Amino acid sequence: MIEAAMIWNEPNNKSHWDPEIDPEWRGYADMVIRAGNAIFAANPAIARVLGGMSPIDPSWVERMGDLGALDAVDVVAVHGFPLDWNLWPILAWPDKIAEIEAVVPKKPIWVTEVGVSSFGAEEVQQFGIERTAELLIGRVPRIYWYSLFDLPHAWGATTRHKEAEGSSYYRHFYMGLIREDGTPKPALDHYARVADQMGLMQWFHFEDPRLDDAVAIMKRLGVRHLRTGLSWADSFRPGAVEWFDRQMEALADFDVTLTFCFTPEHLGHAPHHTSAPRDPQGFADFCSWAIDRYAPSVALPARVRG
Repeated sequence: MIEAAMIWNEPNNKSHWDPEIDPEWRGYADMVIRAGNAIFAANPAIARVLGGMSPIDPSWVERMGDLGALDAVDVVAVHGFPLDWNLWPILAWPDKIAEIEAVVPKKPIWVTEVGVSSFGAEEVQQFGIERTAELLIGRVPRIYWYSLFDLPHAWGATTRHKEAEGSSYYRHFYMGLIREDGTPKPALDHYARVADQMGLMQWFHFEDPRLDDAVAIMKRLGVRHLRTGLSWADSFRPGAVEWFDRQMEALADFDVTLTFCFTPEHLGHAPHHTSAPRDPQGFADFCSWAIDRYAPSVALPARVRG
């Protein structure tokens, strides 16, 4: 079941939205408003989530409010990786949540991506998941651990500068609870203890061969909440609808937060997935199509008159 739709992924991260093309965030805000309205029109029961910010930045949220984007969403989401990429300690998680609550006091805050890589040592990941659970379970309504699987090295990470980022780039490949060869890391047992309270965030690539294994493992762990995505760019591939149908059918037993993101190269101001689209209504139409197909609004029966 789809319970929420996220509008983009980490828009304030240069790896996912190009600030040179949209320096004042007007393009992104316009896209959020269009997409939020389209999702509501398709199914008003779906929670609309402002794409998980990374870094956590109250001033960016205030800018979204100034541009009207917050009026088109129901939830504000944050991402945090204090043991890998962020310049703040893991114990600061409650303070980071409070910073965003202070500027959007009437909307819930979700942590839609939090994780710790095993790049340096698997024991660090094990510590990270235990401490994250202690700090965030009960503090926010939704938490999604990133991720179930390590990213295969042959696939490459979705960043703008690749290997030039140094160890920051290579940490992307070690965020999973399960290694690339399919063997579990020590942190998997610790995650299993909180799987019913802390969801998983797992991207599935186009025609991802890991889909069925992921579903079986998540059910065995007792996962209830899952965040994943549908790529607007992928929707132009041959066989896209068939793959989307297969993915969403496989995930039907979970409460899914579905992330819509990635600009098709031929529709951006620049030929890159981080580019603002030339026509933001096209993105909104994709969101509407996906909700209508995978989470259609159910008309309430007519009231019986006595």
